[in-house]
Amino acid sequence: MLYTDTIAAIATPVGEGGVGIVRLSGAEALAILQQIFRPVRGGQRYRPQMLRYGRIFDNEEIVDEALAVYFKAPHSYTREDVVEIHCHGGALPLRQTLELTLRAGARLAEPGEFTLRAFVNGRIDLAQAEATLDVIQARTQTGMRLALDQLGGRLSRDVQRARDNLIGALAYLTALVDFPEDDVPEQEVLEPLRAALAQVEQLHQGADQGILYRYGARAVLVGRPNAGKSSLLNALLQVERAIVTPVAGTTRDTLEETANLGGVPVVLIDTAGITETDDPVERIGVERSRRALASADIVLLVVDQSAPLADEDLAIAELTYGQPTVLVCNKADQSSALDRERLVGAHPTLRAVATTSAATGEGLVELGETVARTLLGRSALAGETLVTNPRHREALHRGIEHLQSAVTAVEAGVPVDLVAVDVTAAVQALGEVTGETVGEDLLATIFSRFCIGK
Repeated sequence: MLYTDTIAAIATPVGEGGVGIVRLSGAEALAILQQIFRPVRGGQRYRPQMLRYGRIFDNEEIVDEALAVYFKAPHSYTREDVVEIHCHGGALPLRQTLELTLRAGARLAEPGEFTLRAFVNGRIDLAQAEATLDVIQARTQTGMRLALDQLGGRLSRDVQRARDNLIGALAYLTALVDFPEDDVPEQEVLEPLRAALAQVEQLHQGADQGILYRYGARAVLVGRPNAGKSSLLNALLQVERAIVTPVAGTTRDTLEETANLGGVPVVLIDTAGITETDDPVERIGVERSRRALASADIVLLVVDQSAPLADEDLAIAELTYGQPTVLVCNKADQSSALDRERLVGAHPTLRAVATTSAATGEGLVELGETVARTLLGRSALAGETLVTNPRHREALHRGIEHLQSAVTAVEAGVPVDLVAVDVTAAVQALGEVTGETVGEDLLATIFSRFCIGK
């Protein structure tokens, strides 16, 4: 895949701002800049990586004041000649500047095409390319750190180490198959296969946790009216998002907001109190609460610990059986009248109990850590590389299956040509992570998720 044309796009978000950037990449990037941009002084000679101040012109009409910078290949994001024009950040000057670049010979970039060119030109591998999107979309500091680790090549290096173990073994197996009459020097095969299998299994083991840090989870707050669900939501968000009144049934619909709980982005879903009601609007809200409950990754069963346990609490708790549940005993700032042992003893999928006060903030940090620990299955990252992409997890899973088959085959004395089939498939699967063995259709799918300009 070779690119000979020059692309252009607005690289900053739509809307008004102090600065907006139009980016170009390709062999004609500098020539196009020279057609539409006139430096105030110094002429049209550009030193790489040095900002120039000037004006953008449409023929003799000034379009905008701007700064321009030229990155000479291969010292640029795409390893092509790249130009960035820093305009005022309004929609009109950016659009006019972009249109001028297109009239001067550039083509409008496809989504993610700048990063695709960086991959095709060898500046980054596919895992690093996907990490750029993860950095942009990160919602917690932990998610950002994992994305930066991947952008820095940590996952790629670990995958490549496993793949290197396989390449040597595969070369030997291929030689035995292709040159059966030759005296091929004997080489150990089983140990490299086992080593690669252990490396891939370790990467795959943390994938569920890594994906959770990247994509987050859905947590639904359920309980009877006035248990404090909306107050708890506001306290966890640290903003007054849900309406709170002493009147039962204030919440009539589900409300969704994302909070950072223990480093995990968790969509908190406040629901209408689940209760029997003759109010048709409230009844719709209760039905939506039941649907939200069914789709949740974890349930926060909120009870008012200042009130005695009611049959209604037990009935609502029964709806959460079969789902990971954290019992939240709210209103800890008031005297307790709750028989929590009865509720805990009856719940078959209860994972933890937390005590909170939405009014004072007591226990909120601990609740966040409890939710994260329940979702993750463990509390610490332990310093390992975490896979954060479902595509990578699936490729690693296929690699494990083929490596297990190859190890079993070698141990059983299966003919080398059959062993080579599984080792080849494992090498192929690992190459899909870093991009060494991917087709254009997959690349198009991956980069279509990027914004235009990145």
